[in-house]
Amino acid sequence: MRRQFAAALCSTVLGFLVSSSFAIAQAQCRDNTQPATASAMRTGLAAGSLNANRDRQIYSSIKDLMESIIDPSADALWGAVGTVLDKQGTQELFPKTQEEWLNLRRAAVRIIEGGNLLMMPDREAAPVGTKSEAPGVELEPAEIAVLIKKKRKVFNAFAKALQGLGLEALRASEAKNTDLLVEIGGRMEDVCESCHKTFWYPQEKQAATRN
Repeated sequence: MRRQFAAALCSTVLGFLVSSSFAIAQAQCRDNTQPATASAMRTGLAAGSLNANRDRQIYSSIKDLMESIIDPSADALWGAVGTVLDKQGTQELFPKTQEEWLNLRRAAVRIIEGGNLLMMPDREAAPVGTKSEAPGVELEPAEIAVLIKKKRKVFNAFAKALQGLGLEALRASEAKNTDLLVEIGGRMEDVCESCHKTFWYPQEKQAATRN
């Protein structure tokens, strides 16, 4: 009877030791593989990010973006609210329907995302073959591109300022705050004009300084 009990006890202890060793081995295996897995995931994400950047194709110039996205959207904001004097007298302009407010919001979104597009590097100033519309006053596209590359941080600062105003206009349109929209429109015009004077026709600025 004692022998049977001793044999059973030994069997139990041996089984416990084997199970414990197996559990420890599994834990060590997990510990050894987790860092490698995390490292692989980080490497994969970084590679994916780099590939995404390489896959981003630039098809449009800054001039295209301005004429197709930025300018029409800014015009929508500038023209949505204001005062007009005509034969009928004084007319107060402001969105009157939900659809008109929604269109204003859409214009603000386009300005916000247009700022991101403007900040993409290696974008040409204008389509190939484009000439200045005001030679002697406005720089040629190739000159503008060189100036933007030289002062990239300044150009991006203007784009970010435009984005910020687009975000303000988005919130103002959602709140249907016409007074705020007028104020935002004035600041947006200042940002646009300052950018143009810096990169498109800096000669005018230099001439004014000399005078």
